[in-house]
Amino acid sequence: MCDINHLQKMYRTHTCGELRIKNVGETVTLAGWVQRVRNLGAVTFIDLRDRYGITQLALDDKTPTALREIATTLGREFVVQITGKVVERSAKNAKIPTGEVEIQLVDIQILNSAETPPFTIEDQSDGGEELRAKYRYLDLRRNPLRQALELRHHVAQETRKFLDNQGFMEIETPFLIKSTPEGARDFVVPSRVHNGEFYALPQSPQTFKQLLMVAGYDRYFQIVRCFRDEDLRADRQPEFTQIDCEMAFVEREDILSTFGDLMRHLFKHVLNVEFGDFPRMTYADAMRDYGCDKPDIRFDMKINEITTLMQGKNFAVADGAQYIGGICAKGCAAYTRKQLDELTEWVKRPQIGATGLMYIRIGDEGIKSSVDKFYTPEELQKIAAVLGAQKGDLILILAGTKKQTLSALCELRLEMGNRLELRPRGTFAPLWVIDFPLLEWSDEDQRFYAMHHPFTAPQPEDLQLFMQDKQEGLENVRANAYDFVMNGVELGGGSIRIHDSKIQQQMFKVLGFSKDEAEYKFGFLLNAFKYGAPPHGGIAFGFDRLCAMFGGHDSIRDYIAFPKNNAGKDVMIDSPSRIDEGQLKELGIKVTAETK
Repeated sequence: MCDINHLQKMYRTHTCGELRIKNVGETVTLAGWVQRVRNLGAVTFIDLRDRYGITQLALDDKTPTALREIATTLGREFVVQITGKVVERSAKNAKIPTGEVEIQLVDIQILNSAETPPFTIEDQSDGGEELRAKYRYLDLRRNPLRQALELRHHVAQETRKFLDNQGFMEIETPFLIKSTPEGARDFVVPSRVHNGEFYALPQSPQTFKQLLMVAGYDRYFQIVRCFRDEDLRADRQPEFTQIDCEMAFVEREDILSTFGDLMRHLFKHVLNVEFGDFPRMTYADAMRDYGCDKPDIRFDMKINEITTLMQGKNFAVADGAQYIGGICAKGCAAYTRKQLDELTEWVKRPQIGATGLMYIRIGDEGIKSSVDKFYTPEELQKIAAVLGAQKGDLILILAGTKKQTLSALCELRLEMGNRLELRPRGTFAPLWVIDFPLLEWSDEDQRFYAMHHPFTAPQPEDLQLFMQDKQEGLENVRANAYDFVMNGVELGGGSIRIHDSKIQQQMFKVLGFSKDEAEYKFGFLLNAFKYGAPPHGGIAFGFDRLCAMFGGHDSIRDYIAFPKNNAGKDVMIDSPSRIDEGQLKELGIKVTAETK
């Protein structure tokens, strides 16, 4: 409970969540918003609310007539100051902390009247998402959002406490930086002073924190705002916050140990959840067994490849597939044809992208499937054995290109996990994913791209392969990178960085940058490396995602005070919006019909 005794007492001596039975007999002054007024004839009750809670106010036939008349004028969300005596309630309310007491009023002052809000300020509001977004300042008065922002504050303070105790310095880095086209799209800011030139808003403080390592600040962190102009979804926003960290004179094990301890500290002090050692999984194993690089390991149901078992049986779907894989849903042999048809339509949705679904059912009557005409019971039994299926189980199978089919199987596995209630809220399964590919090849552009960013170091064992003068085999070079995954959500990721200018120049060469281009975009970093760059590495955690995970939600929006909607707009302030012609001209931006 917040102690406001140190605050100015002109408007209040206590908060609306502070008074208890021990305060009976005291004369107090409160200030807040009227939650509701209940006129019961002989007695009137007013619920007064502030950030800290609700206190009941009472007026009866002993209350001066002037006060009762003022009470009749109060509406929802009026801002008032009251003075009264704390008394014990005859009908106590165990649902709120102040439920044993109420205030017998001796004075009411209306500080500000209010129009009736467009939706109820209740835990379960009658306002739709778009309406509440338009009036976000009202939505923030509701308990669920208040609790979400309180949790966010708590996580931030515990993060700072832990990192400070570990010797990290919090250092701010610039928001107006240079645009680099690698990675997601930048938000760009035109310069008035340097006409025709642009700043970019940082996607992360990556190069600056590396420069801080060169400068000798060997343990840096920042809870920092970042910006990416990318498509939005529940766990993405155009502006977001991350816990950004970097360390010098470290190897991968130092990073995993330090920031594993950070996660253990946060889960212990925020949720009172304790962990032992975090398991590790290679990227290759994650893709093979779960179809993605952020697996939810709260439940099993691994993907198994059955391509060779299903091909060569004159079944065109199987014979034409690059990859065939399946999962075993335990205890689901009793699924009806209607349920299976619905599941088939589910995997054919554009978001999943499968062309169809095959199944094998192991029931009391034996083994049956949707492909019985192509496979004998013995052949189906071999498939079942590979997937570890037994009597009562259901096997679900997808076929197609390897990348697409694994992705679809990943989504199908998660959906079945939801339907079978294998992913309960409040259970947590942490995981380090390691040994990512350093590079990924684009058939469209006929070039390699950095899978993380161009400052990630290759694994020491793969350095010789990376430094060769030919492209053959580069797809096998592993990155000295790592992701922290929880319940199928990537909460953080990082890498050991390149600190040798020769290796960094090779990376730029592999990515197709000319020497001039590399110098223009990253010359400041390459020059810094010439003056003694220590071995260094770091990590960044998605702060909004972390808070949503602690709060038990998939969407990060409730954990951001003023978020954007799915279209990247703030409907409360109507942003983004056009600027006037004079501003455009001042910035050297040509005025067109679209910009007027």
